[in-house]
Amino acid sequence: MDAVTSDEDLALRAGQGDREAFRLLAERHYDRLYRLAWRFCGAKAEAEDLTQDILTTLPARLKSFRGEARFTTWLYRLALNAAADRRRGQSRSLARDADYARSQAGTQAEANAAAAAHAWLMAALDEIGDPLRATALLVLGENMTHAEAAEVLAVSQGTISWRLSDLRQKLKALKERDHA
Repeated sequence: MDAVTSDEDLALRAGQGDREAFRLLAERHYDRLYRLAWRFCGAKAEAEDLTQDILTTLPARLKSFRGEARFTTWLYRLALNAAADRRRGQSRSLARDADYARSQAGTQAEANAAAAAHAWLMAALDEIGDPLRATALLVLGENMTHAEAAEVLAVSQGTISWRLSDLRQKLKALKERDHA
């Protein structure tokens, strides 16, 4: 097994207990999982914990991988479900917003403005709900095409387009409400 072996073959092997196949999959996809976790959680420590949680449960979950979808599609779906479960189990934290803002902004004023904007966006996405939030994270955060996001979320491309349009309208309405 090497870099040429497909993800799907590795996943099937790992599902049968092949540790080397699992190691290769984890190496290939750790950064992708972490990036998605960061976007979903908004804080380094939470993203690292979520990524580790996903990788910890992945060997058992790989037993159910049948290769009917691309491995990356299956993995994104698994990661989004884990992130949604984690988010439901935690209360929003101002600390995660401040941590994110500090990592993204150079000055204290920029950090405060970024923290406020990020906190508002996370609260707005929480208020809007999971289908639109997941769509936004995949298309806008992960730069997936509508087709790729549709495959991950098991919906049509038209649904993705509709969700993004609906997301824009809802965010605009929430911004007008909150900043009136």
